[in-house]
Amino acid sequence: MSNSSNYPNIDHCNPSTCISGNIMKCKRIIANIFRKHLRPFGITDSQLSILFVVTKASAVNQKRLSEKLYMEKSTVNRNLKRLTDKNYISMDGTSFLFTTEKGKAFLEGVIPHWNNAMAEIREILDQDGENALNLILGKLSY
Repeated sequence: MSNSSNYPNIDHCNPSTCISGNIMKCKRIIANIFRKHLRPFGITDSQLSILFVVTKASAVNQKRLSEKLYMEKSTVNRNLKRLTDKNYISMDGTSFLFTTEKGKAFLEGVIPHWNNAMAEIREILDQDGENALNLILGKLSY
């Protein structure tokens, strides 16, 4: 006698259709591509995202950075510590973050490798995949 009849939810559940699981798989695949291209620079894709936002923003604090990147405050704090320890980011007297000259020079050198990672991902996704990704992000962002 099968035990599965005692567990109808398990019988009817198909984890391979889990939206969260599939998004996480995509994130890990993309993160691995970025990791490969960024490894020589000792920076993660999350740290690079923070460095980009701080560099491009006219005025951003930790709270706004967390909201803009949809990152937990603890994740932002941990990554900011690593970036400030490397003297890539600093904070002024008003709690606003800014990119140091060292950070800008570092970013200038990383961008061609980031572009290579982007090109590799775009080749895999194709224009349809990138459009689908942007559609999904647009629907989920509010």
